[in-house]
Amino acid sequence: MNTGSGLDILTGGALLGVIIIIVILIFAARAVRIIRPYEKGVVERLGKFQRVWEPGLHLLIPFLDRVTKVDMRENVVDVPPQEVITKDNVAVTVDAVVYYEATDPFKLIYNVTNFYLAATKLAQTNLRNVIGEMQLDESLTSREKINITLRNILDEATDKWGVRVVRVELQRIEPPADVTQAMHRQMKAERDRRAMILEAEGDRAAAIARAEGTKQSAILEAEGKATAIKEIAEAERQQRILIADGEAQGIKNVYGAIHEGGPTPDLVQIRYLETLQHIANGSATKIFMPLEMQGLASAVGSIGELFKSSQE
Repeated sequence: MNTGSGLDILTGGALLGVIIIIVILIFAARAVRIIRPYEKGVVERLGKFQRVWEPGLHLLIPFLDRVTKVDMRENVVDVPPQEVITKDNVAVTVDAVVYYEATDPFKLIYNVTNFYLAATKLAQTNLRNVIGEMQLDESLTSREKINITLRNILDEATDKWGVRVVRVELQRIEPPADVTQAMHRQMKAERDRRAMILEAEGDRAAAIARAEGTKQSAILEAEGKATAIKEIAEAERQQRILIADGEAQGIKNVYGAIHEGGPTPDLVQIRYLETLQHIANGSATKIFMPLEMQGLASAVGSIGELFKSSQE
């Protein structure tokens, strides 16, 4: 009986030791917390804020302390599609995504209950306000403007939640089907109009170029003809000058030779008659003689008649 009691005591003591070890391990496991590099931990003790843990290994008091981990990486909020009425009363379907990152874990935990839901509703409301102040055409062509405006509004509104809105991107702005078809027809008409304008401008430029070419060709042809006429006239003038110079030189030589030979008046008159004979060989039918030569001509004619009658 004593042996059995000792074994029971020993068995009970071993079991108690195992239980104590298990409790210590559980206590140690709950006392150790690891905060990863992209996280921060908000520590509460008995329901009261204690401190913010940075990344690393930390110890807490089990059952007294509670740690809430906050992801500090950039996250995204998907804003579901919604219908928005533009300034010109056209209903368009719009959806967007909001990229944000936590800057203050304390504010993110204690200043907003459900940040994702709050950010979604805030983005939807302000998206309706921004697009509602624009015409349809402006909203379709001003995506960057809408993104920047909405980001500034959301960033200012979420600052008290310890969040910074990095950027906002519109995924789509979809008008109704009939409006889309009308816009397609309008764009086609605009493209056709631009094509006609470009074609007309091309024809105009080609016509101007052709007219300019014709004008330049006529100018060059006229300048060529004028230059040719000037050169021909200059050549003829030079030819006349050379002929006149030759004749003047010949006359000078003849008269010089005559004066050097000492001619008598009778010899000069005979030489003059020989010159007239050469002139008469042409197409002229009349010869004009100086008054002082008419007597000599009559005498020469009488002598000719005498020679003719003696021969008969």
